[in-house]
Amino acid sequence: MSQTGSLPQGKGLAFKLSLLILSCTSAIFLASFLYYHTSSKTTLMQEARADAANLTLASIRKIEGTLASVEAIPGLLAFSYGKNKPTASAISTDLLGFILFNSAVYGSCVAYEPYAFDRDVEFFAPYAYMPGGRPMFTYLSADYNYPQADWFLIPKEIRRPIWSEPYFDEGGGNVVMSTYSIPFFREEDGRKRFLGVVTADISLEWLRTFIKSISIYQSGYAFLLSRNGVFLSHPNDQFIMRESIFSLAETHSSKVLRDIGKKMVQGETGFVRLPEFVMGEPAWLSYAPVSNSDWSMGLVIPEAEMFQGLEGLSREVAVIGFIGFVLLLIVVIVVSTSITKPLKTLAERTAEIAKGNLDIPVPKASTGDEVGQLARSFEGMRLALREYIANLTETTKAKERMESELKIARSIQMSFLPKRFPPFPDIEQFELFATLEPALEVGGDLFDFFLLDDGRLLFLVGDVSGKGVPAALFMAVTKTLIKGIAELENSPAEILARVNRELLVDNEALLFVTMFLGILDYKTGELAYSNAGHNPPVLLRSGHNAEWLTVPKALFLGVMEESVYKNASIKLEKDDKLIVYTDGVNEAENQSGAFYSNPRLLDTATNLSSEGAKGICTHLVATVHEFAGGAPQTDDITVLTLHFRGK
Repeated sequence: MSQTGSLPQGKGLAFKLSLLILSCTSAIFLASFLYYHTSSKTTLMQEARADAANLTLASIRKIEGTLASVEAIPGLLAFSYGKNKPTASAISTDLLGFILFNSAVYGSCVAYEPYAFDRDVEFFAPYAYMPGGRPMFTYLSADYNYPQADWFLIPKEIRRPIWSEPYFDEGGGNVVMSTYSIPFFREEDGRKRFLGVVTADISLEWLRTFIKSISIYQSGYAFLLSRNGVFLSHPNDQFIMRESIFSLAETHSSKVLRDIGKKMVQGETGFVRLPEFVMGEPAWLSYAPVSNSDWSMGLVIPEAEMFQGLEGLSREVAVIGFIGFVLLLIVVIVVSTSITKPLKTLAERTAEIAKGNLDIPVPKASTGDEVGQLARSFEGMRLALREYIANLTETTKAKERMESELKIARSIQMSFLPKRFPPFPDIEQFELFATLEPALEVGGDLFDFFLLDDGRLLFLVGDVSGKGVPAALFMAVTKTLIKGIAELENSPAEILARVNRELLVDNEALLFVTMFLGILDYKTGELAYSNAGHNPPVLLRSGHNAEWLTVPKALFLGVMEESVYKNASIKLEKDDKLIVYTDGVNEAENQSGAFYSNPRLLDTATNLSSEGAKGICTHLVATVHEFAGGAPQTDDITVLTLHFRGK
């Protein structure tokens, strides 16, 4: 009970159950959420990549369609002017009609090779354009020196149409533009003679407005690079015609951006992540070439906006998960409390029972589940324990009463035995000492000695079969019979024979007794003795080793009426000693189950030959206990020593 009371107060079962369930649930939810978030992000990334590629291609198709519509009329005019020489008026009409009916075209020009239109005219380049939305017509002057312009010189040399790099058309349209130039020729003597180029200009402002109209998420944007990587269109006006993707890469020492620029000017298609300095946040770039013009178009998409739907959905899932967690917490607390409350009450009652309060009832089980079964089991245990303790109390009282009675019986038994030593202090011819240690409170061993009327000493040692009260009572009867019959008979054998017959009367318990009985004439040293199945005594002749006294063989007392007991005699000399004992000495066992044994008894007696009667008894019993080594005593130990001192 003291240990139970000293145990530290730990967390309750409800707390542990709630913590375990919620921890497992949270772990499962978190794992599922992470898997869902990761897989959804991968899926969205694939979809965003496809959407960005489609949007890029759609935007490019739109630009390419516009550029194709710009390229169609110059091609038609170049074919026509190559076949037939137009008049100046016809050219003017063609050019004005072209720019009026194609809103994407800022200006158009038919630039002849010097002296090709008229041998007397070096430069002939009529030009129609739309400054401020109004059609204007003019001729490029000699100061313009158009034959040296890229838009004239390059298609002349490569003999095919081409879009020029953006430039400011000073002296012409006076805006930043890009020019589509298509050369036209005339067949002369089987050879194609270059006559000039027909051009169509598109304003970069128009191109920028067109690209800005492309909607890319909320803050995404599109940009356009020339074949050299120069920004033709960009949300930042400071970049247009002033910066290139390579200059930005050099400014920020970004190899990633430089590699992206190389792939874009090489006409490749891709979807890559941009360095964060481009937008100040994670962003992705989808790019593809514009096939008509060797330009490249890029769409920049902020990552946050690309996954905005996922993040919003994740927040909703997290909120739903948190609400579910709270609801589950409430349910777990309610359920665990309903389960553990009876257990807690049961634990409190069992603690009271453990303290010895067996009258406190265990709560009645109202359910048939494990808790109910446990409560019924505890109630049964409490009732059984109370009954057991009640029985134990009664048994203890009975045992105490029996022990008390045994102590009284032992006192009575011991009162039968001589207790005064030396018993005959006035007689100097002999010394006698005896001791008896019963194995139980009362035993069956006995010894006695007394003087007969004729001055002889009668002494005896006996051992009743069995232990306890019956043996003690049988010993008392035997001792009383010896005392009474000794005065009537003359020899030890006659005494034993008569005692034997008396013991057979009403001996329903079939008890018997072994006995050595001797009568010493202490004046002469003559010792007459008889034996009834008892161990032979040890004879210690003065100056000799111990030896066994030869005894006549006979049955135990109380076994057979016809038993015959014989007398024997020896003459004791001065300082001879006789040790009479019971089998509690030579048959004592130690912890290993070994016997004290007869040889050990003889050796011990020899070693004690110099001792007196008391010394021999005391030391012999001590050697028996020393040999037992703490092993429980299983038989009574009785030793009687007679020391004949002589006349």
